[in-house]
Amino acid sequence: MERPARRVLGFRFLCAFPFITFVSVASRPLHIAGVREAVGVVLFAAVVAAAWSLAGRALVSGPDTARGRAVAGLLLIAPWAAIALLWVGIGAPFQATPTENRMRFVVLLSGSIVVSAAFVALKFALDEAGERLYSTLGLAASIPAGTGYFSGMSIIVASYVARLRDGRTPQGFDALDDLFSVVEFFGCILTYLTTAAFSESLARARWMGRGAARGYQVACLLLIVLLVLRGISYPVLSESTLPWYARPGLFAGIPAIPWIMPALLGAVVLRRAEAERA
Repeated sequence: MERPARRVLGFRFLCAFPFITFVSVASRPLHIAGVREAVGVVLFAAVVAAAWSLAGRALVSGPDTARGRAVAGLLLIAPWAAIALLWVGIGAPFQATPTENRMRFVVLLSGSIVVSAAFVALKFALDEAGERLYSTLGLAASIPAGTGYFSGMSIIVASYVARLRDGRTPQGFDALDDLFSVVEFFGCILTYLTTAAFSESLARARWMGRGAARGYQVACLLLIVLLVLRGISYPVLSESTLPWYARPGLFAGIPAIPWIMPALLGAVVLRRAEAERA
């Protein structure tokens, strides 16, 4: 396959893979030893191959500006790449075992660090492209968003570590549920605002079209509205006759969901990386 065709195919796959991954995560029937690992490895390998087709040469032999774009793009897609590898068939928290949930929230905790680093890298890449206003606004929103995510996921990881060690949730952790709900709620909203700001920045830097940027912004606004309508309190997923993925307000506040659009921005940035090759 010619390189331009591989690049087109790679870009299209990177745009689709968060949604493919979401389906694989929600499909509890895939939770079969050997099957889930095989599917995860295939998805992860496909993500790596697609990213390499877009920015591999820029990362290895390009100038610093190209490498900066490549690094930003890779960091933006990295959390969903990890989810694709590790979460196949895991389902909702109430469907998973405590060990699986500990792994789930360790991935989210790690992802909160990677996403924060990704937005910093993207800010510097956009500075070099001459766009500073909206990238600065995006970075400003990403700092408290990352802090909220890190705090909330730390609480949950600690609760599962204690549960697996002692066989029960220690006294006092239940009181932290409300704190988790608050920091997770505002972390999600700020991540949507961060994405909207960076999409405008990418459009002004001519890395993506105005129509595409407006699409990101409308989607972010819609998800924020759904999240506000849901309320600050994180719902109990098992207390509904509807499946968890069919409840829009709950869907908007699932911790990994706000990272879908940054992953899509990552595909755009990776596609632009080789434009700066020497």
